[in-house]
Amino acid sequence: MELAQGSKPWIFTMILPVFITLLGGFLTQTILQAIFFFLFIIFTGLLVVLLVFFRDPERNAGEGIVAVADGVIQQITNEKDPELGECIRVSTFMNLHNVHVNRMPYDGTIMAVDHHPGGYLPAFTKDSERNERVVTTIKTSIGTVKIVQIAGTLARRIVPYIHKDDIVKKGQRIGLIRLGSRVDLYLPSQHITVQVKEKERVLSGEATIAIIND
Repeated sequence: MELAQGSKPWIFTMILPVFITLLGGFLTQTILQAIFFFLFIIFTGLLVVLLVFFRDPERNAGEGIVAVADGVIQQITNEKDPELGECIRVSTFMNLHNVHVNRMPYDGTIMAVDHHPGGYLPAFTKDSERNERVVTTIKTSIGTVKIVQIAGTLARRIVPYIHKDDIVKKGQRIGLIRLGSRVDLYLPSQHITVQVKEKERVLSGEATIAIIND
């Protein structure tokens, strides 16, 4: 099983107490031994959970403009963005069981990757607009596209994989949100037709979010 880039510090941090409690269980007796083995079970369970959280399966890029994140389409709205003008925002909410690696929706060149500090409110609330986020702006053949990765209550770190001036392909990994949150995809409305609906489940890199108008 492939693990997401940026997840190894978490995995290694959990392996240490697993090893220590297992060793303690073999080197002690009676009540202390039982405590060590109980802690070993707890830490092993947490390690398994982290391995599931940070899995990074291979994906085959879908048709048109594809999903940036695994999860449920939370909202589709028409917006007027300062950089994009008239656009469509597609918000995907990521649960803890989803793959947390985000992917490129379409071919393009990275114009900017900007980190904005903020809070850690639940990502499904409107107040999450003030949360910590990473905003990636991409130049594409259909115009400027923007991805906003938003931290949530548990997701305390966003790890970008790409940098300014990088040339990226559809389906390419662009970053990791640790433990779950929300990703907003802004698309120029005059060039696309949205193919998904709210409450629909999608897979990053595979599910078609929109088709490009001829």
